Amino acid sequence: MNANPVNGTPVMTQPQPLSLGVLLMLLSVLGSASTAVAQQKAEPLQTEWGHPDLEGVWNFSSDIPFQRPEEFGYREFLTPEEISTIQTRLRAEAAAGARVSPDAAMADRGAPSTDERFVYGYDHFWYEMAPIADTVRTSQIIYPKNGRLPALVADAPRGQSGFLADAQGQRPVRTGSGGIGKDGPEDRGLPERCILGLNGLPPYRPSRYNNNLQIFQNRDHVVIMSEMLHNARIVPLSDTPPLPEHIEQWTGDSRGYWDEETLVVETRNFSFYTASVANMGTGRDKFLTERFTRSSYDSLEYQWTLEDPATFTDSITAVLPMAKVAGLLYEYACQEGNYGLLNILRGARAEEQRAADSGPQVRAR
Repeated sequence: MNANPVNGTPVMTQPQPLSLGVLLMLLSVLGSASTAVAQQKAEPLQTEWGHPDLEGVWNFSSDIPFQRPEEFGYREFLTPEEISTIQTRLRAEAAAGARVSPDAAMADRGAPSTDERFVYGYDHFWYEMAPIADTVRTSQIIYPKNGRLPALVADAPRGQSGFLADAQGQRPVRTGSGGIGKDGPEDRGLPERCILGLNGLPPYRPSRYNNNLQIFQNRDHVVIMSEMLHNARIVPLSDTPPLPEHIEQWTGDSRGYWDEETLVVETRNFSFYTASVANMGTGRDKFLTERFTRSSYDSLEYQWTLEDPATFTDSITAVLPMAKVAGLLYEYACQEGNYGLLNILRGARAEEQRAADSGPQVRAR
């Protein structure tokens, strides 16, 4: 567009063809720019200290089974046909869920009985099982080769679930949820006491919700903060001697080092009150090796190996993809407002009083 030399008004002009020299120069510049971008993408991200940059919030929600369904045998990955079938099913379920209409009768009903928890408890809206990262594996476990937990050592303790009813047991409580009684807070499991639970204990495994962690880095330390119960693991990147064996910690005593582009974290001294993995065994004798590798800008490969000769007859190795989240990690304020535990104990006292009040009446003479 040019200006009219008479009155200065704009005048439309036909675009002039580029000369061959100018066109070749532009193509050369664009080619150099695209090459630079490609090189930039290929180069691993680094911190100011020259370490691989793992910082950020990472989501590890997943629908990959922890143990491999037996029909897959030794096969680690799904076929394209199986993936397509799963995707079709998930789309159909999402479409069906979008067509559900409000149910006035359900909205006005009273509190459900204990036996109805699986019907009227959390639904898929609240559960965070849908993955963000690609999930094409048949199981998280890749060793043993059948993708299943090895046999338990004889007499290894096994946790119980007391979610619907109190489990059998004694203190220290070894339930993944619920507890063994309601005489005091010590009779409830660690998750109900807001101490530790679900997906906040390494090795990290997806749970019902809050499947996020945040990684912070400086020159000498890496901090891994779990969203669930906001536990922070401070991992020194040095030759700091490990804690004495008798000093146990909820998330263990960790030391880290760099293996090229991978952060390797070795952890021991887990608390006896925690499980080895999946509510099996105790954490007292387990040795955990975790490997964090950033495979792309928004992908983090998490692999762990568990050695616990007091619980399992063989070691366990599992892989779990994590995806970068463009957001912040907010505090999961459980201990600061755990009214649920207080009300569990209050409810038990009320039930006891009700039973005492309705007991057999003794006639006065």
